[in-house]
Amino acid sequence: MTLLELYNLAEKQNIEVDSFPLGAREALCVQDAAGQCHIAIDPHQLEGTADEKTKLGHELGHCMTGAFYNTQSSADMRRQQENRAEKWEIRNLISEEALREAVAAGKTDVWELAEHFEVTEELMRKAICLYQRGNLAIEMY
Repeated sequence: MTLLELYNLAEKQNIEVDSFPLGAREALCVQDAAGQCHIAIDPHQLEGTADEKTKLGHELGHCMTGAFYNTQSSADMRRQQENRAEKWEIRNLISEEALREAVAAGKTDVWELAEHFEVTEELMRKAICLYQRGNLAIEMY
């Protein structure tokens, strides 16, 4: 999925995506009392298209899976909801089949794969970990 396709998906799902300064946060999403999802991205904190795509994909992952939490949520609950959003993001931005095809075409370095899929290297590492190990625990491998 391209960056434009992500914005189109948000529009189709009636998810507002706004750009404005967020201070300490780079991006966030909230669900209002009516169940409507809203995403904010701080354009001053983006490091390029790959970063924007990765941040938008992650926030859409929260919206599409209902993976929300609040300040009273336990650390375990927060991690579970973040993992749910990240798995949605990976499966929609970097399919397992597309990753296999890229590797078969000779793209084997993390930076090459990240560039090919227009995502950050961190997300690329998580995708590789998810498809090889079934989890997102990149620090374990």
